[in-house]
Amino acid sequence: MQDDLLAQAQAWLTEDPDPDTRAELARLIDAKDVTELAARFGGTLQFGTAGLRGELGAGPMRMNRTVVIRAAAGLAAYLRKQGHEGGLVVIGYDARHKSADFARDTASVMTGAGLRAAVLPRPLPTPVLAFAIRHLGAVAGVEVTASHNPPRDNGYKVYLGDGSQIVPPADTDIAAEIAAVPSLTTVSRPTEGWETLDDSVLDAYLARTDAVLAKDSPRTARTVYTAMHGVGKDVLLAAFARAGFPAPALVTEQADPDPDFPTVAFPNPEEPGAMDLAFAKARETDPDLIIANDPDADRCAAAVKDGGDWRMLRGDEVGALLAAHLVNRGAQGTFAESIVSSSLLGRIAAKAGLAHEETLTGFKWIARVENLRYGYEEALGYCVDPDGVRDKDGITAALLITELASVLKSQGRTLADLLDDLAVEHGLHATDQLSVRVQDLSVIADTMRRLREQPPTHLADLPITRAEDLTQGTDKLPPTDGLRYTLDGARVIVRPSGTEPKLKCYLEVVVPVTAHAGLPAARARATELLAAIKRDLSEAAGI
Repeated sequence: MQDDLLAQAQAWLTEDPDPDTRAELARLIDAKDVTELAARFGGTLQFGTAGLRGELGAGPMRMNRTVVIRAAAGLAAYLRKQGHEGGLVVIGYDARHKSADFARDTASVMTGAGLRAAVLPRPLPTPVLAFAIRHLGAVAGVEVTASHNPPRDNGYKVYLGDGSQIVPPADTDIAAEIAAVPSLTTVSRPTEGWETLDDSVLDAYLARTDAVLAKDSPRTARTVYTAMHGVGKDVLLAAFARAGFPAPALVTEQADPDPDFPTVAFPNPEEPGAMDLAFAKARETDPDLIIANDPDADRCAAAVKDGGDWRMLRGDEVGALLAAHLVNRGAQGTFAESIVSSSLLGRIAAKAGLAHEETLTGFKWIARVENLRYGYEEALGYCVDPDGVRDKDGITAALLITELASVLKSQGRTLADLLDDLAVEHGLHATDQLSVRVQDLSVIADTMRRLREQPPTHLADLPITRAEDLTQGTDKLPPTDGLRYTLDGARVIVRPSGTEPKLKCYLEVVVPVTAHAGLPAARARATELLAAIKRDLSEAAGI
């Protein structure tokens, strides 16, 4: 086995075009570090509906230039077989380690394969790339990003010409083409021939952001903003300036791109501690709300004053607020969400006489809903302008939530007040998540198997009235690896994360409440139920 590993590594080394990963791999070979080599050569990063995502480093189980060049060659072959010879592929990238290299390699491979390639002018938010695909009439797009993953990761997200992320069977067809690339020596990689775009695409995107706001709406809400060391700041500030909002007070320690994300353990607004600097800034400046983007600015988080201090709104709370705002503005079309998001959206849509759809997790599914007007996912993703960006967009979502805060401010009210109103109107919908990060992915598989073989019958003393294994699919959903439990006044979904080594359990309880005076008791009951469900589910799952 050692000889085989060393031979594999040596063969990889001879092809690797990157001096950094070549030096890294040479050290492992010289040290005969079998454990580390086995981790890197024990398989290949799988190309799926999230494209590629993984830790940077040498070898086929890591993100590196060799893996990216092969992925680009497979994508190019797929596009040519689809009849897109000579078609345009637009490429964007974030500010992570190696992102610019991966974008350049992709442009080179596309050019060598007889396609046209255009690269965005600098690191920009993912929604700018999603916009550019449709704006430029491209046949595909690639975004080099690992979104909110740890600093050591990078990724490769693929969109087709409709401007939405790939779904089956395109992912397996592209994966087959990647697997068919015999070696890097067969991949033509010219050093020029692609276009580097100017700011006209970004200008067109910014002009489009104006359309998400109502004509003459109040624009007075004051904000604190953090870019979480990502690429959102300049584009968000430009969008806010165009809209006429007060300039956000910046969390300066996190304002500029930094691939090492020095102030956060994980650059995700949902992670404990990630918003601490934003809260500190808000205590200094007393804004109306806090806005945060994740590093590639496709997600948007919001925080509000709660009692004497600040708290993050859950993604489901922002999702409901934006929905209520759009309904109040007379929006027409379908409101859509993933199955792990709150059922409150369905109640808001029903009362407004609007169509409502549930999809599998991910905007690759939400964006494909027919006649989509608004889509959201509990993981801080919101699509508020589907005609412009068929994906989640943290810039336009930030504009819309700030407009809503401004409207409420003009009435002497707050986002928290509107959440109270929604609870009284539709019942208090409270959500929580039980999330377990693992080193060994087999732990997740074992947990899912245990729940299938020994399913719980009660959670928090509530009987499970319906248990669904989503691998079977439903009349409305294609198969996926997940379990859904329906209880009297509650719902639980358990699934492996598609982008991180995590098992995720999504909990929702609905507590009836008839008047504002009943909200404190309803919230206490919801908190108690969620804690009990979490406890019982942990025991049933063995986590």
